[in-house]
Amino acid sequence: MSIFEKSWTRAWSGLGLPPDATLFEALLAAYAEPQRHYHCLQHLEECLALFEQVRDLAEHPEEVEIALWFHDAVYDVRGTTNERQSVDWAVRALLSCEASQPTQNRVEQLIMATRHDAAPVDGDERLLVDIDLSILGAAPERFAEYDRQIRAEYSWVPEPVYSMKRKAVLSSFLTRPSIYSTPYFRERLEAQARINLSAAIRP
Repeated sequence: MSIFEKSWTRAWSGLGLPPDATLFEALLAAYAEPQRHYHCLQHLEECLALFEQVRDLAEHPEEVEIALWFHDAVYDVRGTTNERQSVDWAVRALLSCEASQPTQNRVEQLIMATRHDAAPVDGDERLLVDIDLSILGAAPERFAEYDRQIRAEYSWVPEPVYSMKRKAVLSSFLTRPSIYSTPYFRERLEAQARINLSAAIRP
C-alpha cells in the first residue's frame, strides 16, 4: 500500500466517513497537473510522510490529514484564491459524506492557515503550517531542488522581477523570531532553514 492509500484510508476511517469513490484519484490527478513543479505529488508525499511522524501531536489528526490532502488541491500559478478554492473543494467533499459542521469548519481553518499571511492560531494549525514549511529546513540539495521547482512554476515572470520578489518572500521568514511554531520542528529544522534561506538570498 502506498503512503497515499494508507493516509487516505486512515484519515477517512478515523472520521468514520465514506468519501466519494472518485475523490482519491481526482486529488492525485490534481497534484499531477503539468503547471505544478513544486506543489505536486512530491510535496504531498513529503507532507504526508512527515505527518506520520508527528500524528500524535495533533488534537484532531484526521482533520489535519484531510487538510493536508486538500491544502494545494487547487493550484493556479497565476491565481490568488488557490486556498479558498481548495477549501471549497474540501467542504464539498465533506458535505457529500455528511461530515459534522465542526469538522468542516476546522478543515477550512487549517487549509486557510497555509496562506502563511498570519501566525497560525491553534495547535493543529501550527502543526500543519510547520509541515507545509518543512521544505525550508530540508537538506541543502532538496532545498536547492525546491528553489528550482518554484522558479519553474513562475517561469512566466521576468528574472529581475522574480528575483526581487522571491528574495522578499524568503527574507520575510528570516525576520521572524522563529520560522517554526512547534517545538518539534523548531528543534529539528529551524537552524537548517535559516542556513538555507540565508544562502538563497545572498547576492
